[in-house]
Amino acid sequence: MIEIFQYEFMRNAVAAALFASLACGIIGTYVVVRRIGFISGGIAHAAFGGIGIGYYLGVNPLLGLIPFSLFSALGIGLLSKKTKVAEDTAIGAFWAAGMAVGILFIGLSPGYAPDLFSYLFGSILTVPRSDLFIIAGLDLCIFLVVFTFYKEFLAISFDEEYAEVSGVRTTLLYLLQLCLIALTVVVLVRVVGIVMVVALLTIPPAIARNFSRNLFVMMLLSCFLCALFTFAGLWLSYVLDISSGAVIILVSAGVFLAVLAARRVSTMLLVRYNQSR
Repeated sequence: MIEIFQYEFMRNAVAAALFASLACGIIGTYVVVRRIGFISGGIAHAAFGGIGIGYYLGVNPLLGLIPFSLFSALGIGLLSKKTKVAEDTAIGAFWAAGMAVGILFIGLSPGYAPDLFSYLFGSILTVPRSDLFIIAGLDLCIFLVVFTFYKEFLAISFDEEYAEVSGVRTTLLYLLQLCLIALTVVVLVRVVGIVMVVALLTIPPAIARNFSRNLFVMMLLSCFLCALFTFAGLWLSYVLDISSGAVIILVSAGVFLAVLAARRVSTMLLVRYNQSR
């Protein structure tokens, strides 16, 4: 296995997997604890508009993805918090509008978008070094914000109403969390693609939640699991010559189902043991 690291594209892929795991583990924990996975999916799909604009302007699509995903996150958050529009309606509107904007601008772009597939379904093996610097910068931004507002995020994650009564600016922090989700989506796009971002954002923290209820421990375990899944999927995709993004998600889903099954069996055995005493 060591010989694969002689290739630059594989070293870039491993670095991208590590950076993505850090963002995914930290922000994914908030997504799972607050049960806002659907919002994350809306932001991810709406962000496709930024890719289309990036192609149209002739710049790195990730640079178009960052402002558009932030705009989508703030739009969904403000519509759901400040108006009478239902949250699922706001998500659906931005989801569809973002995809439509992306399709429109890609259609207006001259020539053919050859690596569009990699942004939809992920292609970690094709991540260039320039994207690594962008991803590392986003990771640093996410870490600094979470470190600064850790106590406030902890408060609104477990009891938002009590936090608001205590004087915490819950709406502002909620919007900030959505912006962090948007930046995490940008990090994960090259790894698993827009279509499957939500899965990698929620599965590792969901598994971690089975082993700890402490938020910080959940983050650490989520980062480790995300790194494990991405490395395993990366290696399998290289060996079998198949889609890396799909393999990463299948590995994650397989482990998730195995953990749930093991927990179910252990609970049944414990009940039977107590009944037999």
